Amino acid sequence: MAILWGGRFTKDNDKEMFDFNESLSFDKRLYKVDITGSLAHAEMLGKQGIISIEEAEDITKGLKSILGDIESDSLKINSAAEDIHSFVEAELIKRIGDTGKKLHTGRSRNDQVALDMKLYTREQIDSITLLLKDFIDVIIYKMEENTDTYMPAFTHLQKAQPTNLAHYLGAYVEMFLRDKDRLKDIRKRMNLSPLGAGALCGTTYDLDRDFVAEKLGFDTATFNSMDSVSDRDYLIETLSAISIIMMHLSRFSEEIIIWNSNEYRFVEIDDAYSTGSSIMPQKKNPDVAELVRGKTGRTYGALISLLTTMKGLPLAYNKDMQEDKEVAFDAMDTVSKCISIFTKMLYTLKFNNDVLAESAMKGYTNATDAADYLVKKGMPFRDAHSVIGRLVLLCLEKDCAIEDLSVSKLKELSELFDEDVYDAISLKTCVERRMTKGAPGEIKKAIEHYKDLNK
Repeated sequence: MAILWGGRFTKDNDKEMFDFNESLSFDKRLYKVDITGSLAHAEMLGKQGIISIEEAEDITKGLKSILGDIESDSLKINSAAEDIHSFVEAELIKRIGDTGKKLHTGRSRNDQVALDMKLYTREQIDSITLLLKDFIDVIIYKMEENTDTYMPAFTHLQKAQPTNLAHYLGAYVEMFLRDKDRLKDIRKRMNLSPLGAGALCGTTYDLDRDFVAEKLGFDTATFNSMDSVSDRDYLIETLSAISIIMMHLSRFSEEIIIWNSNEYRFVEIDDAYSTGSSIMPQKKNPDVAELVRGKTGRTYGALISLLTTMKGLPLAYNKDMQEDKEVAFDAMDTVSKCISIFTKMLYTLKFNNDVLAESAMKGYTNATDAADYLVKKGMPFRDAHSVIGRLVLLCLEKDCAIEDLSVSKLKELSELFDEDVYDAISLKTCVERRMTKGAPGEIKKAIEHYKDLNK
């Protein structure tokens, strides 16, 4: 078994204890960032004269050969090592001899794993951000196609006012743009290098921590060595951001699931992103949206798990922190897969424009505009609200729309009604005359704004 700490012990761990303690089975995905960190550390050791330049160069060649062999699949990451750090170091010693034993000078696994997780999380943040950008581009593309597609907007799942589909989709652009900003903020806040913090109190070697930080793309090195090895705030923040992304995806999924139902028929999901029933041949199910909705709870679980793990830990490093990886890896994988598949589903999604418009015509979504019509004729809004309320009751009794009533019938409720009311409460007018910033009538300006923000 490849371990880094055997000198103090007189016998090997029990096999069950080793299996319980190991992390290689899940942290092996960190091999690239682990080697990247070690390359910077080795270069710094040579620069500082802590090891010779020749030794640093030998270590560098050995590490690069290991990375190349892992990437080409000629070197398998086996289960004999305790973790990925042990595996890489043991393989290095096997390849270059005792010089490989000098790599770990001036560092601990505590700051090494802290570095690896930061490097990996940073990469994941960048990857998720790019997925979000592509996703937002697709939503904007759908918006541009549907600036004149009228539909009902809802509150309490009841038809409220008419809008256009572009305006509806724009609400989701806003959400996912905030998600991108959150990831950007987290990346900036976490971009401090913990390497050189040692186990918890630094080291007596003359390390150049800022050199390593710069080599690895960090803004600077951390300022407190105890916090450096025990900080998981950046990971908790990342899982929180992922949970919010998934919440937004879940809300969007819920819309599509409802809109795909026989009762709504607002959308048709492409066959490539639907499934059928094993018993009911007529079924076409929105499984992508349902799975995204279901996996949202999974990412919430990762966040709560890590928060719970961290809540009672004293300074500095504790083995409990090993539990950060599996939940974090799973959440990162989950959100990436969900954004990717949802983007493809949305791109191929067909909106039934006629059905959307017909639905907007029903449900008295123009009632507010009818009230506004009376207000513009001089009636106080509260009185206008009451008149239109009675008007809707009349229409319900007659099973007709407001615009189906004659002017003479409308005048029975208020003498302010005239022929111009029909234009004032038409679907086109109701949508396009809402010109306040953020309203559907201004949607083309909003699209250009979103394009600028998503560059």
